[in-house]
Amino acid sequence: MTDLILLGDEAVARAAIDAGITAAYAYPGTPSTEIYQAIEDHAKKLGLPVKGFWSTNEKVALEEGVGVSYAGCRAIVSMKHVGLNVAADPFMNVAVSGTHGGLVIVVADDPSMHSSQNEQDSRYFADFAMVPCLEPASQQQCYDMTREAFELSEQLKVPVLLRLVTRLAHSRSQVKLAPPRAPNKPHYVDDPARFTLIPANARRAYAQLVDKQTALQAYSEAHPVNALTIKGQGQPGILVSGLAWNYLNEALGDAIHDYNLLRIATYPLPVKKIRQLLDASSEVFVVEEGYPFIERYISALGLMTERRIRGKLTGDLPRIGELSQDSIKPCFGLAVEPSLQLAGLADVLVGRPPRLCDKCPHSDAYIAIKEVIADLGAGVRVMGDIGCYSLGYLEPHQAIHSCLCMGSSIGMAIGAAHAGMNPSLCVIGDGTFTHSGMAPMLDAARENSNIKVFILDNSIVAMTGGQPTMATDEEVVDLVAGLGVARKHIRIVEPTAHKKHQTMATIREELAHQGLSVIVARRACVTYAKEIKELKAHKLDFAVVAA
Repeated sequence: MTDLILLGDEAVARAAIDAGITAAYAYPGTPSTEIYQAIEDHAKKLGLPVKGFWSTNEKVALEEGVGVSYAGCRAIVSMKHVGLNVAADPFMNVAVSGTHGGLVIVVADDPSMHSSQNEQDSRYFADFAMVPCLEPASQQQCYDMTREAFELSEQLKVPVLLRLVTRLAHSRSQVKLAPPRAPNKPHYVDDPARFTLIPANARRAYAQLVDKQTALQAYSEAHPVNALTIKGQGQPGILVSGLAWNYLNEALGDAIHDYNLLRIATYPLPVKKIRQLLDASSEVFVVEEGYPFIERYISALGLMTERRIRGKLTGDLPRIGELSQDSIKPCFGLAVEPSLQLAGLADVLVGRPPRLCDKCPHSDAYIAIKEVIADLGAGVRVMGDIGCYSLGYLEPHQAIHSCLCMGSSIGMAIGAAHAGMNPSLCVIGDGTFTHSGMAPMLDAARENSNIKVFILDNSIVAMTGGQPTMATDEEVVDLVAGLGVARKHIRIVEPTAHKKHQTMATIREELAHQGLSVIVARRACVTYAKEIKELKAHKLDFAVVAA
């Protein structure tokens, strides 16, 4: 079939396969998870020789992708926006070294923070690294621009960032596929200096990256998607990017034809076209999803006054959250239709915040922890982390008191202990622990910090759809011991209602210890029991084959 109904994420996945990727790497995170999942499912279904897996974290995923590029083949690496923070080190440096085989980094931003800690805009990372960024506005553009990104990466030897947002990633539309391309044959980089960024090489490579900016600018200026329409001199103008085009089009309808219009889908910004829009327009509305990235560029933070720029910085559009048709209309003097009101609706329709699943092992772990610390008096804090168990902040548990970023709970507990907090407690999941919890555990073990770390081992990465965890059961114990934690203070408990008293007794014993303790609350996730059984069987089969 050449026409399919696809999610934006799935369109990117199919485009990557059709572009001839050799490998795909990712770390799960809403709204990007379905990209790698779709690649894996389609490759298995058709028996395609696509390598890759869910990586330990985003930094590792990108480094694996760079390795594929080094060998002359194509790779796609996908993550959510905060994952790019984790991958920032290789991202900034592969921009300098450049690519060999095509390397596309797909980052899904999350305006309105549906499943995230912040709204950060990945276009700033692309600008920071001086690499091209493509911003599709539809599922068809997701497919087309992904394929284009691989060609651009190999043509100019730069990584290309493809920016999605939640509504595009998780909505469906018809997509027309193009004939697939065969994967590249492996062929190594001729000059090893390119990927060896010692200062002498890095200075040359950075100069070459700067030199490439002229070609990148020309590419953006000539790109047909960056379409400029001038209706008349002195008319009001609109500059719109990415998915915001859909909101704008629906909000204005036929009235959009009364404006000078520039659509933007590629970065660096097409400066000449923007200059033409400004020169022809009485004022310019800047409509973009995410931060006021373009608005800042063209308005010089509001200091430029030759044309009035109206957008998020001026208060004409909301600075926080996703755009919508209704949020755009007032900016253009259009009335917003009143929402549907039904008598008595407020009496029966109540908010339903997310909660842990029934019979979730994390619930029993939190019940035991809370009952123990209740005996210690008010003021005891438990540092939390990213995962299902972050829902322990909400009622009925209200069991954690922080949730900053992946792996932060252990480091925060160390710092709190240094500041005099006693006891200093933290919880972290098995997946988050291998993602970024092992490094702070090394600090804690080196110092024998007086903290109590609860590793909630449910044998799977459950919050993002049941991806495999890197370590579970005795593997977690061996990892923790290998990091330097004394085995006698690595305790295993089974978080169940009928074993609550044994769990509480273990917690009390380790609270009495003046030093580092790790309590592993081990019980498989009830939602993914079947998947966990299959994953463990596969791991056992693999170990037998390897032996």
